[in-house]
Amino acid sequence: MPKASEIKKNQAIEFNGRVLIVKDIERSVPQGRAGGSIYRMRMYDVVTGGKVDETFKDSEMLNLADLIKRPASFSYIDGEEYVFMDNEDYTPYNLNKASIEDEVLFITEETQGIYIVVVDGAAVGLELPPSVDLVIEQTDPSIKGASATSRTKPATLSTGLTVQVPEHISTGDRIKINTEERKFMGRVDSK
Repeated sequence: MPKASEIKKNQAIEFNGRVLIVKDIERSVPQGRAGGSIYRMRMYDVVTGGKVDETFKDSEMLNLADLIKRPASFSYIDGEEYVFMDNEDYTPYNLNKASIEDEVLFITEETQGIYIVVVDGAAVGLELPPSVDLVIEQTDPSIKGASATSRTKPATLSTGLTVQVPEHISTGDRIKINTEERKFMGRVDSK
């Protein structure tokens, strides 16, 4: 049983008789309080899809839920559902766009290293790889002579995600993005 301070995004916990997927964690340290941090977690009920906000003390013990992670690939969009295919047994998994709206910004048909989170036989979420390669759809023109470490500019990627990139990067470049921090990591050489 991990403490609340050890819980990470996209983990599943059992709380109040429900299985919840942790989508966002906000840590705060209240002033004038003896003791530790407070962890405010935004979670989604895997059965109903409903949003649940809970606050835990850092030392509070939580139960991890039984879940399975299956390697998968993005297949296609069917209305409001994103369909993923299991890489091993070709089982299709449907996930509602609203439940994975943050992850969708990192997914293309070429994205490798995706895992579908399965609880009691039902797909409930996605686990992204640590980084993905995406193509820049639009950014200001690159500046000749700009150094790689100087100022940044916004760039809109093929999935709709906007990140800050160095000035020497231009439209059409393939770049590596950190999925956890949503930050530019570097340019990817063309194959």
